[in-house]
Amino acid sequence: MPSLRSHAAAISAALAVTLAASSGALAQKKYDSGASDTEIKIGNIMPYSGPASAYGVIGRTEAAYFKMINDKGGINGRKINFITYDDAYSPPKTVEQARKLVESDEVLLIFNSLGTPPNSAIHKYMNSKKVPQLFVATGATKWNDPKDFPWTMGWQPNYQSETQIYAKYIMKEMPTAKIAVLYQNDDYGKDYLKGLEDGLGAKGASMIVMKESYEISSPTIDNQIVKLKSSGADVFINITTPKFAAQAIKKLNEVGWKPTHFLNNVSASVGSVIKPAGYENAQGIISAAYMKDVSDTQWKDDPGMKEFLAFMDKEFPEGNKLDGGTIVGYGVAQTLVEVLKKSGDDLTRANVMKQAASLKDFRTEVLLPGIKINTSATDFAPISQLQLMRFKGEKWELFGDVISADVGG
Repeated sequence: MPSLRSHAAAISAALAVTLAASSGALAQKKYDSGASDTEIKIGNIMPYSGPASAYGVIGRTEAAYFKMINDKGGINGRKINFITYDDAYSPPKTVEQARKLVESDEVLLIFNSLGTPPNSAIHKYMNSKKVPQLFVATGATKWNDPKDFPWTMGWQPNYQSETQIYAKYIMKEMPTAKIAVLYQNDDYGKDYLKGLEDGLGAKGASMIVMKESYEISSPTIDNQIVKLKSSGADVFINITTPKFAAQAIKKLNEVGWKPTHFLNNVSASVGSVIKPAGYENAQGIISAAYMKDVSDTQWKDDPGMKEFLAFMDKEFPEGNKLDGGTIVGYGVAQTLVEVLKKSGDDLTRANVMKQAASLKDFRTEVLLPGIKINTSATDFAPISQLQLMRFKGEKWELFGDVISADVGG
């Protein structure tokens, strides 16, 4: 029979273990501003008004997704408090809203704020404040720069990757092409243009016969289209946001210009671009995709698509399922939920960034088959694969293989 002394020693040892475990558990819970035992405050900035308001649906989809997560009990028992503001795609307004979110609302992070010029305006501020600017809704290549901007990360494939893929296709299929380019005169447009020029290489200078830019504040791009047609180009690269993309598709038809038409992915939405421009005017347009398209019947029995459609019916019935923005909002919101789950009870800004930079083969099932999300401490480009597609009838048809583009920050 054990002595009384050894019994007491055993009890005190057990007690020490218990105390150590409980103090360990207490020590594990770590919070920065915007996180607590009961909530996680997430900030967001969207153009609900102004020239890029077609993208506002992304923020509305995210709000519906987080509400669904909260209705199911939240993340590790915490509810998401999603605070989203309108900046009308105006960089000075973005700065104002970011300051409000960080300094007044005291959010844990700013998630999926939209647009290259708006995010560029708050890039240095977010990094100086050490607040995550996470999964920004823009494909500018500069978001993949963990060395100089460790608090900023993109989500979608970057613009230079996309136009490099178009350049590869043109060089292979149309090596004697005469190319005309329309682009938005800002960081977003210039980034796409750089990818195209880099992809065409030494031949680019002679292949691109005309470049025309437009301002986001312009009412129309009709004059630019007329001018580009006069160049005699047989390939048209359309680097525009939704409103101008729809105008360009219509105008090409009006002036009887029929080049091989490449349209950037950010304006490939059937609901907000192609349908308003007229299906008949969009036949044969080439773009690139990384997500499944609701209008494509090949996904009708796909479990991921069924789940998305069930979410739309139940949580966001007023949202347009055909609008590419809804599926993007859903996919990126799922990615953030994954990061927050992995962050556990360490809801510090540094740990959230660490988890965001440790995604391995993560999939939201609205991504095309074969496309996976991967990040690391030196790679802040979560998605870097695309597949070409061509518009036929009333939908996009994928062709070729999933293509990886490796464009660093």
